[in-house]
Amino acid sequence: MPNEPLIRWSWVTNHLGDIAAALGQHVELTLIAIVVGLVIAVTLALVAHRYRWAEAPITWITGVIYTIPSLALFVLLIPVTGLSTTTSEVGLIGYTLLILIRNILAGLDGVPADVLEAADAMGLTRLQRLVRVEIPIALPVIVAGIRIATVTTIGLVTVTALIGQGGLGQLMLSGFISLFPTEIYVGAILSIALAVAADAGLLLAQRALTPWARTRSRA
Repeated sequence: MPNEPLIRWSWVTNHLGDIAAALGQHVELTLIAIVVGLVIAVTLALVAHRYRWAEAPITWITGVIYTIPSLALFVLLIPVTGLSTTTSEVGLIGYTLLILIRNILAGLDGVPADVLEAADAMGLTRLQRLVRVEIPIALPVIVAGIRIATVTTIGLVTVTALIGQGGLGQLMLSGFISLFPTEIYVGAILSIALAVAADAGLLLAQRALTPWARTRSRA
């Protein structure tokens, strides 16, 4: 219809429950992927940082996963895990690993040598030095990686609509199938808003956790 509005607000108000459910699923899928991905990435990054020979195979394997097109990866997983949340999460987690591992390693490798020597001179153990010195100094770079991984994951979650797990992507897919622009725009706008809000929230968290970084940047 030539005069059909891009967004039919009456539909939006009548489907607020469905929209909220889609948004909730989108947030849930994203949070699980980031939290689990961060746990795995921290473990692998610490192994690579401690044993430098392990860095190449770890980054190579996670790099291969990252280069696989998202839809192709989900299709490859379906015979194993079916059309399930597990399929979505395995793929989403896999895409976070390279980003997170690289940033964690970059942050840890960026700790000045004289700071490490001072920590050793104070008698700190390797674990104490890592927790009290290296990680706090590396935190801005680590959080930057988490921000990139989070925004990327929010975008990738929309693709999982094709296997029935897409959150806001399901709204867009339904809109494309029924040629109903309102669903498409609602899903797209909320996806963008979610990515912007998540990035801004993580940036604020980074600034709150690393006040010394702001002081140093002003100096």
